[in-house]
Amino acid sequence: MDLSIIIVNYCTYDLTKQTINSVLKTVHDISYEIIVVDNASPDNSIVQLKEDFEDNNLVKIIKNKNNDGFAVANNLGFKHSSGEYILLLNSDVIVKENTINNCLTYIQSNNNIGALGCKVSLPDGSLDKACRRSFPTFKVSFYRMTGLSKLFPNSKRFNQYNLSYLDNDGVYSIDCIVGAFMLINRTIYEKVGGLDETYFMYGEDIDLCYKIKELGYDIVYYGKEEIIHYKSASGKNRKLLYEFHKSMNIFYDKHYKKEDNLLINWITYLSIWILYYLKLIFTYI
Repeated sequence: MDLSIIIVNYCTYDLTKQTINSVLKTVHDISYEIIVVDNASPDNSIVQLKEDFEDNNLVKIIKNKNNDGFAVANNLGFKHSSGEYILLLNSDVIVKENTINNCLTYIQSNNNIGALGCKVSLPDGSLDKACRRSFPTFKVSFYRMTGLSKLFPNSKRFNQYNLSYLDNDGVYSIDCIVGAFMLINRTIYEKVGGLDETYFMYGEDIDLCYKIKELGYDIVYYGKEEIIHYKSASGKNRKLLYEFHKSMNIFYDKHYKKEDNLLINWITYLSIWILYYLKLIFTYI
């Protein structure tokens, strides 16, 4: 089989159905499967999805007993997959015509591509900036947090995080792509051990790209093809706010703590959690 598309559902029945249908309408002339992992949704998602696609042999639906996070669910989907390539696809996207086919053709043409992401647009037509990034080193994060990246959006030095000086429709190697659309060779996914299940939600995509690059493979942004991303479909709440900042803490611990000195470590951890409490206070209190 050419491709396994893994979609994690959590209380997003309408959007998940829309995502599945957009795949079915736009993917042609390849052998593929869609594996939907329901992350123990407390609503009726799993029942409705099974009813909708019970006669479609391309769609497999798996119910996870517990909601242990996005990484766990994707890894579970991978265990049930058989494709030579794996596409991690969010449940809140619309795939455009030939996007998946053309992305698959491109990654197949270059054995040194470890993972490939496409252009990700928001419903208003603007670019989802998370779709192409540099790793959040202390320097890169400092420029972003101090606002220098916004002041100098076209600066290669100050706007390394979101890379806004690059062509949105271009094709180039970068540090990391977003988990909303990640196309990966099956063998490479196995080599890196899949997504790190230490992350509940957020950060696991950056971590995966880091591990892939450690093996010597390229991470490619393929801006010639596009998806539409309805962000935060599963909602925003205090738990997700906490998990977002916790993921930053986990990533720094894993990859930069030993490289940076004690002062940089102290500043980094303090910054992460000050930001968390400020957002908590101004958003929920």
